Amino acid sequence: MADFQQLDPIRADAPARALWMSTIAFTVCFAVWTIFSIIGVRIKDELGLSETEFGILLGMPILTGSLVRILLGVWTNRYGGRLVYTATMLAAMLATFGLAFATTFPQMLLAGLGVGLAGGSFAVGVAYVSPFFPAEKQGTALGLFGAGNVGAAVTKFLAPFVLLAWDWQAVAVLWALGLGVMAVVFWFTTTDDPAFRARRAGKTAPKKFWDEFAPLKNVQVWRFALYYFFAFGGFVALALWLPRYLVGVYGFDLKTAGLIAAGYSIPASIFRAYGGVLSDRIGARKVMYMTLMVSAAATLLLCLPASGASASLLAISPIVFLVLVFVLGFFMSLGKAAVYKHIPVYYPDSIGAVGGVVGMVGGLGGFVLPIAFGALKDLTGLWSSCFLLLLVIILASLAWMQLAINRLNRQPAAAPTPSYDFAA
Repeated sequence: MADFQQLDPIRADAPARALWMSTIAFTVCFAVWTIFSIIGVRIKDELGLSETEFGILLGMPILTGSLVRILLGVWTNRYGGRLVYTATMLAAMLATFGLAFATTFPQMLLAGLGVGLAGGSFAVGVAYVSPFFPAEKQGTALGLFGAGNVGAAVTKFLAPFVLLAWDWQAVAVLWALGLGVMAVVFWFTTTDDPAFRARRAGKTAPKKFWDEFAPLKNVQVWRFALYYFFAFGGFVALALWLPRYLVGVYGFDLKTAGLIAAGYSIPASIFRAYGGVLSDRIGARKVMYMTLMVSAAATLLLCLPASGASASLLAISPIVFLVLVFVLGFFMSLGKAAVYKHIPVYYPDSIGAVGGVVGMVGGLGGFVLPIAFGALKDLTGLWSSCFLLLLVIILASLAWMQLAINRLNRQPAAAPTPSYDFAA
């Protein structure tokens, strides 16, 4: 990656400021993006939704936030992350405020599409933050930025109290207000990223629009996307589904279920930063192996029936369930960081497009999986069927990774890979 700081000098504190403000903004955006995980339960009761309809409601913001990521990533490369990030937050703010006035299921779904713009901020942040840091530090930087996933925990901690005090509409209004304030603060406390500054000054030539998407022809990009479909999509799906699961399986009240789900979201978010550091130190491939193997073991155990639904000695008690889910969340957080360690290394000039498509597929996991969880529950009557689906995705990822590594090992030694080439 070019040394953009030499091309267009910036203030010494600009990288740290860009990283921390982007992370805080992403935390707020993620809190908005997962708002239905709490208010959706109340809406489900008010509208009499089925489990499948509830899954669609949960997934609607995730759908928008996923599909717009590739476009937002490309726009960030072309117009600068500071502008695109701010505009994205303001657009999501308007949709979230409008949600408070929705009264029918179609209106909820329409508002949810707009709320989902908040989730697209991830692709903007990756493309904005990366140029501030050299390749050997990007795993750590992007891991810290990705820790903004903790916004899911913010919603799960605070939204139940607001909901119980003033109903779910107040949650939407307050979350919209927070997003608007964050947009203003972000604009006035950050600067344009070095890559955009260099392009604006004419020191680097901008790509043609369609050339931005050229790396997407590589199968490797889509393999990274499958990893992220599980690591991030699975995390989002469980963050959304867990309150409903705990209420339905173990009989917890919504407030308790929300707090427990928040407890899941915190380590599954904060430890993403550690996953970035670990990927810089030992290599992202090793981190992905650990993630997938431990996750496979955890989901296999979670496929067992709950203790309240079976008299089997292998039935999962609430305590065992929570331990396994927390272990799963921890390793998902490592995997999320490992996936994004690859992108600036392999595609330094296409971070927006590649990061956007990987984020899009991961986000689509957060959309598809809650719907699939609900549909599987409706079809089979088994709550644990959601973990069986995750296990299948994990095993497919492991198999594809191993095939790619075997193919790499059969290549002639005359074409060495970089020392940080962590994934085949």
